[in-house]
Amino acid sequence: MSTLEIRYSRHAKRRMNLYHISEEVISALVAPCLRASELEDGKHEVIEKAAGQHRYPLKVVFSIEGGEVTVITAYPLRRGLKK
Repeated sequence: MSTLEIRYSRHAKRRMNLYHISEEVISALVAPCLRASELEDGKHEVIEKAAGQHRYPLKVVFSIEGGEVTVITAYPLRRGLKK
C-alpha cells in the first residue's frame, strides 16, 4: 500500500472547505497509517494533535475497500481529546 490514491467524499470536501483543511494536511495524516501496517478493509480514524494551523486536534475518518482509500470526513475536535 505504498502509492495509493486518496479519494475524498463529497461530505469530506465540504468539511475540509468549511474548516480550511487542505488535501496536503489530510494526506500527511493518512499516509503514515497506510505505510505503517497493512490495514484491513473497513473504516479507520486518525486523530492528530498538531496538524498545521488548527488550534484543535484534527480527526480524519477514512475507509479502505478493495485497495481504494476514501476520506469520509475531516474536522477539528472542538472539545479536545477525551482521556
